[in-house]
Amino acid sequence: MSSAEPSLLRPATTGDIPRIAALERIPAFRNFIGQWSEGRHLATLASAEARYYVSDSISGDLQAFALLRGLEEASRSIELKRIVVATPGQGLGRRIVRALMSIVFDDLHAHRLYLDVYEDNARARHLYESLGFVYEGVMREAGERGGDFISLHLMSMLAREYQAQKS
Repeated sequence: MSSAEPSLLRPATTGDIPRIAALERIPAFRNFIGQWSEGRHLATLASAEARYYVSDSISGDLQAFALLRGLEEASRSIELKRIVVATPGQGLGRRIVRALMSIVFDDLHAHRLYLDVYEDNARARHLYESLGFVYEGVMREAGERGGDFISLHLMSMLAREYQAQKS
């Protein structure tokens, strides 16, 4: 059973997709995350290969969402494709990533959790490093932003590294 905070995350529903798409389109986030259409989010949500989680405020507003992909990979390697927090800098992102680590390793029994982050997103890179993610290398010009290609840093955590943190 997961040790994730029980009320922090819930599985997303199709009714959450418009709010998810709106959250990732906030202008301040444009340089750090991709923007998908509602149709692409709906198709991904319907796939057994992916799982969306949302975090609601007490008033019911969407305060964050996360997307895991690769749930059906034989390698048991799961990608944290996206995490978006409406109001960064308050610790919610850290709590969500920790909860996702618990879901991925304790509940889904994955071997590896990986992600990529824009090379100029120092805040996110620092967060992932502080949680124990290991820098694996640069994916040169693998992202696109405003017509320019941006390199991405690949980071990961293995199940044994996660278990060592818990000890």
